[in-house]
Amino acid sequence: MKMKSLVAAACMALAGTAAQADGHGGKVKVGMITTLSGGGAGLGIDVRDGFMLAAKGNDMLELIIEDDQQKPDIAVQLVDKMIQSENVDVLTGIIWSNLAMAVVPSATAQGKFYLSPNAGPSALAGKGCSPLYFNVAWQNDAFYEASGLWANDNGISKVFLMAPNYPAGIDGMTGFKRTFKGEVVNEVYTKLGQTDYAAEIAQIRASDADTVYFFLPGGMGISFMKQWAGSGVDKAVMGPAFSFDQGILGAIGEAALGVKNTSHWSKDLDVPGNAEFVQAFQDEYGRLPSLYAAQGYDTALLLMSAMGKADVNDAEAFQAALEEADFQSVRGKFSFAENHHPIHDIYMREVVKEGDVVTNKIIGVAATDHTDVYGADCKM
Repeated sequence: MKMKSLVAAACMALAGTAAQADGHGGKVKVGMITTLSGGGAGLGIDVRDGFMLAAKGNDMLELIIEDDQQKPDIAVQLVDKMIQSENVDVLTGIIWSNLAMAVVPSATAQGKFYLSPNAGPSALAGKGCSPLYFNVAWQNDAFYEASGLWANDNGISKVFLMAPNYPAGIDGMTGFKRTFKGEVVNEVYTKLGQTDYAAEIAQIRASDADTVYFFLPGGMGISFMKQWAGSGVDKAVMGPAFSFDQGILGAIGEAALGVKNTSHWSKDLDVPGNAEFVQAFQDEYGRLPSLYAAQGYDTALLLMSAMGKADVNDAEAFQAALEEADFQSVRGKFSFAENHHPIHDIYMREVVKEGDVVTNKIIGVAATDHTDVYGADCKM
């Protein structure tokens, strides 16, 4: 659904949250700037839909949604508009790390809370951290560090790395190399938005790697996997969940079967509230949720938990309420490290076919109580 701007009374929390928020008087106005058009639209749509599902029925939230078109200059313009013209209390929604690097410092410098439902660049976890910035998804290195640990324990010795040349891609490969004890035979950085991978597949074919480890989000991952399936190259494939989320698997199909990928969330994760979330999302939108939808859902739950404890106009109290993370995450355990980035478990999943649906299934734990390494540089 194409959406340039939407103003909606956003939606519902878990039982009792709206009643808790009533004691603080006045609505909380949320500005969501996310990607709703172009090749990365599916990611932003899932974040938006997950957030709105969690908030459904909560009349203490007012949500303003804008499309950043995956362009940093547009995103910065929208931030200024939302703060100066719309007078929002909280901002959220950015998918891409290069946009986050443009948007988050601008928002926090103007005294606004920013809750990230996706992007987690290292700069914002370390020296660029802020008391007003909370990441509800992950720090960019996380899934990759967990993949490196899994590779060490499962006989993978030679890896070909590939990612887009932008902050999340560079952070990701850095994270994998931080924990992987084997040999990286090649490391290739592609253009962001690239769709033709013939040259890279030729390099992979010629290498002696036993495994290809790549991060290509959105349409990039779809293009690569379709070309990979027709290439005849016989090497194992691994990656973070961003390249194998439910939306991408719907487009790739059986070509992705057997791929291993790390995630903090999966539809089959047996934790309180997750099965109910998956069913509610299917009922509301007619499709399975992705990890982006789960992150949008958690972001709304975090926000509403803080609304139940403090007035957003009391920044110190509201920050403290957010830091408590007093909500039931659909990923299970969730808390914030001192740099306001998650401490959580990360799982290894395998792409399987269930009936006619290609999806993910958890096959093990890749990292327990994982947190990022950049917090030591965060001085709040």
